[in-house]
Amino acid sequence: MSRPKIKVPYEQIDILVELLNITLLILIWGYTIMNYLELPDTIPIHFNAKGEPDDFGHRSNLWLLPAIATFIFFLMFIVNLFPHAHNYMVNVTEENALKLYRLSTRVLRFANLFCMLLFAVLVYEIIGMSSGKDARIMSSGFLIFSIIAPLAIVIYAVIKQKQMR
Repeated sequence: MSRPKIKVPYEQIDILVELLNITLLILIWGYTIMNYLELPDTIPIHFNAKGEPDDFGHRSNLWLLPAIATFIFFLMFIVNLFPHAHNYMVNVTEENALKLYRLSTRVLRFANLFCMLLFAVLVYEIIGMSSGKDARIMSSGFLIFSIIAPLAIVIYAVIKQKQMR
């Protein structure tokens, strides 16, 4: 049995999250471009659980972060165009398809937002530390957030799908 292929209309929250995602991606690129030439040749490229740099590399490594963020952004955007192909814990029917598809696409949008936030913090932190500024965002609290937030998104999606049975 094939799933219904319907277009999920955007609601205000969906538009807001997509605009936040796009804005963060632009800021990641813009901040990197604006600061790249002023960076020293060696920059921090890895951090321990306390947010302290524990590995260093050439400043050209910084370009990987905006590139990976862009890849993730577009991958999630494209996957969201095909909600009928997403994985669901319940059978998708004509009656529940719109609700399930809306939930699935929204969860992906928020996951994308989480990824864009992570990359924005990493770029900001690396550039800040490399420039001699100690604007610590990354800490054990940030590490905990980066573990709890994706788990919360998954738990929310599982609970909502079970409620749709």
